[in-house]
Amino acid sequence: MQREAPALVVFVAPQGESGARVHMLTEADGLVRALAYGGASRAGRALWQPGNVVKARLTQRGEGAPIRVSGELLYGCAARILDMPLALAMMQSVCVLADATLPEGEPCPAFFGATLKLLSFIGYSPDVAEQTGLPNYIEWELALLDVLGFGLDLSACAVTGQTQDLAYVSPRTGRAVSVAGAGEWKDRLLPLPAFLRDPAQEGSWAEWHAGLQLSGHFLARDAFGQRHLPLPAARQRLLARLEKLQAHTNQP
Repeated sequence: MQREAPALVVFVAPQGESGARVHMLTEADGLVRALAYGGASRAGRALWQPGNVVKARLTQRGEGAPIRVSGELLYGCAARILDMPLALAMMQSVCVLADATLPEGEPCPAFFGATLKLLSFIGYSPDVAEQTGLPNYIEWELALLDVLGFGLDLSACAVTGQTQDLAYVSPRTGRAVSVAGAGEWKDRLLPLPAFLRDPAQEGSWAEWHAGLQLSGHFLARDAFGQRHLPLPAARQRLLARLEKLQAHTNQP
């Protein structure tokens, strides 16, 4: 097998004296795990960083043999956001969640495109991403849930069938619930932030926090809980970073 394609680096670890284990998200093959010879060298460390988009050259000598990868940098997201803590937290969470949940070798072209779009936005305008990027990130988490088969249904109220005044999500079914449909059960439901109902709304810090809690509930239960694993530390740090910034700015 010989293939050349753009790839998003999501995980890197040393392998031997100078090599590296590299996990990448690709359009045609989904998640790919490969060995990068020289990946631990100075040039290799600059290339193989989570968040970077590379032109990957994949080779495999036979079925069952390890996949080898070499490449060149197409877009360096990581280096652009090192001094932007919230943007960096979003990028790290994207990489860790994708690596931890996506099945190896299954194509996901639409999700690959959405992930590249999000990281390009974060890397190109990290100052803007720090202020307004969380809705984009939360929508990405909902897209990840959908790819994994755990997508939410926010189109209509699960109780009344109406499409107006949707304000909650059932933590059990993942379906939207209207104000009227919630009734006395509203305290047991998860808030549905307005920006997830209306893309024209940017939302507030409190709504972004609610959005992270919403997607995090289903990631924790469905994507990780079934394997008896906690949410990754990178995802927990993102929520903690948001809470710290929210408290520091005294914004609702």
